[in-house]
Amino acid sequence: NGMALVRQAYVQRGLEFSRHAVAVTMHGSKMDQLAESENWIARFAMFDWIGGRTSELSAVGLLPAALEGIDIDAMLAGAAACDIATRVKTTAKNPAALLALMWFAATDGRGLRDMVVLPYNDQLLLLSRYLQQLVMESLGKRLDRDGNRVDQGIAVYGNKGSTDQHAFVQQLRDGINNFFVTFIRVLEFEADGVEVEPGITAGDYLHGFLVGTRAALAGNERQSLTLSVARVDARMVGILISLFERAVGFYGSLININAYHQPGVEAGKKAAASVLQLQNL
Repeated sequence: NGMALVRQAYVQRGLEFSRHAVAVTMHGSKMDQLAESENWIARFAMFDWIGGRTSELSAVGLLPAALEGIDIDAMLAGAAACDIATRVKTTAKNPAALLALMWFAATDGRGLRDMVVLPYNDQLLLLSRYLQQLVMESLGKRLDRDGNRVDQGIAVYGNKGSTDQHAFVQQLRDGINNFFVTFIRVLEFEADGVEVEPGITAGDYLHGFLVGTRAALAGNERQSLTLSVARVDARMVGILISLFERAVGFYGSLININAYHQPGVEAGKKAAASVLQLQNL
């Protein structure tokens, strides 16, 4: 759909679409065949076992990131470093295993609490949306690996602190206790050299808001965990993507579900196809 709309925009401006187009797709797919037949600029292959939610560090995510000027080599280096750390067999030294265990403890292993994601950095604004798909599409399963009905999953929502948290923090503090918070603290800010008050930087304020919000929630028996990262750059983003991908895999093993298929999504696609068929009658 997107390609058809973009192609039409090029045509309306008298431009030849194929001279401006590249394809990111599986080898031999319809898109790949179209790109080859029309002699597009390039075709970037992806493996057929890569799901959408785990494609950030494949050509699907890396090509757009590179075009945006993001250092994709640093992203991959961060992900590779995290991959090594999350293969450690000692649980206490494996950050992804610890994160999965925290989710299990917070939700009783049955998804009884939602995950509220609160990164205190504008550059991580979209993190909660990314984790919403990664976690909910991976863990939201009706059946376990043995075919038993288990109705598993962890609902995810959130936004960045401190400004956007005001949309829901009132309920978190005083409302129904059906969640846990994942705070993400950033230790270094580019603007840390600028004092907004004597001896106080914007980063100091954000840290104060994070600690204050966490203390307010804990004071009313609300659960939370905190991830601290040195800074937000391409390498750290690669680390975070890898960390949460591995944590999802570990959690899926803990609750005995397949975290890497999406039968519910496929059911929706099939239902949509039947609706489109009806339009042609």
